[in-house]
Parts: sequence; C-alpha cells; structure tokens
Amino acid sequence: MTERRQRVLGERIRKLRLEFELSQEELAARIGIPRPSMSKIEAGKREVSSSEIARIAEIFSASVDELLRLEMKIKEARAEYKDSASPKFNKEKFKQVLLYVLEKCGAKPNVGETVLYKLLYFIDFNYYELFEEPLTGESYRRINYGPAPCHFPDIVDDMIRAGHLKKVTADYFGHRQKKYLPLVFPDLKQISAQEKQVIDTVLDSLSSKDAANITNYSHEDMPWKMAQDKEVLDYEAVFYRTPAYSVRSYPEE
Repeated sequence: MTERRQRVLGERIRKLRLEFELSQEELAARIGIPRPSMSKIEAGKREVSSSEIARIAEIFSASVDELLRLEMKIKEARAEYKDSASPKFNKEKFKQVLLYVLEKCGAKPNVGETVLYKLLYFIDFNYYELFEEPLTGESYRRINYGPAPCHFPDIVDDMIRAGHLKKVTADYFGHRQKKYLPLVFPDLKQISAQEKQVIDTVLDSLSSKDAANITNYSHEDMPWKMAQDKEVLDYEAVFYRTPAYSVRSYPEE
C-alpha cells in the first residue's frame, strides 16, 4: 500500500471512529492492536493488514469497499477532471483582491506570506464553489506548505515597482516572516458586492490563524488532497469537498 493510500484509509477510519463515538483506545482494543498503532494508522504512518481491514469493516458494519470509498472518490474525481482547464487568470482583479486583503488584515502579526497564500486560495476556491465561475482565476500549485498562487511572485514584483506594495521582513515568534504592506487603496469598483462578501467571510474565519494552523487546515481540503506534488489544483475539485469545508448549504439528514 502506498503512503498516499495509507493516509486516505487512515482518514476514513478516523472519520468512522468519530461517527461511532469510539476513542482510539476502544477501537484499538476491538481490532486487537495497541493504541499507538491505531494512532499511526489514522495518521497514515502505518500500513493496515488485510485482516485488520476486514476486522475494522466488521466493527463499523461496512464492507471493505465502503471502507475504501473515500479513496475511490478521489481517484474517480481526478480521472474525471484531469484534463479540465483552469479558469482564465484576471491579473488586475488579483491585484485589487490582494490590496483589499492586505488592507483588511495585512497588519496582523500572524499574516505573513504563507497565511496570505492560503487566504487567497480559499477566496478563489470558495467563490468558485458558490458561483461556478472564477473570481481572479489564479492557479494554485500544491506544495508542502499548502496551496501557493503561481503568479504571486511576478505580481508583487510589478506592484512593488509601481509603488503599490512594500515588502518587509519581520520576526514572528523566532521565525523570519515575509510581509507585504499596501501603499495604495484597492480599486473597489473592480470588486463586486458578491465577491467582497466571499472575501470578507474568508478573512473573518481564517485570517487569525497562524501559518502552521492554516497550512494544516488547507491540507484537509479536497482540491489540495486530490492534487499530486507540484501539480496545479483543480477548481472543479471543490464539488467533492466534505461538508466541513464546503461553503454550500447541506440539507439536514
């Protein structure tokens, strides 16, 4: 079993355990393994034997196929959308959104480049999920620290040369942090009320997270999980989000 498959299976087991309101210790006892082994399985750091998979499926009254359905879902989604085109990039819209985000929260001590990347990602992908059309159309690549906007370095260089941004470094709890300060106001005529509402919602919910927390949070979102390393994230993957990440309303069951 590959490391990726281990992670997917571990996540599915953890989700089922929580749905059945079992502790790791209780589930481990039922399977017949130590609790640390159960913890490693859920973290995707330990391979699960065929006999253990069968026992886990029995405990949750599920078939082995059902136990693995999240992995199948990811594979099917990737196969369906692997050739889908990214939205057209609107460079000027991206600049105005960046200025707006920095005006609203760029001065927060936790908002360095890493946090900024994730805020822009959730703004673009949440908007696409809600309205099935791009906001800025920026492409985001999967890297170790979560989604990263592909055009960001060139955009900020242009804006610094134009006198619209200033790049500074700061110390944040002993870590060197890149920050960007807006020197001009955003052109709000280029940001619709609908777009502004999505941006504000993302900033209200996520802009207080530090780099580690927002990175870990982005790693659980389906577009990042479906992409391979260094691959551009597929906007269509938002329609495979779990309810915890989806910004659409789910009916009560």
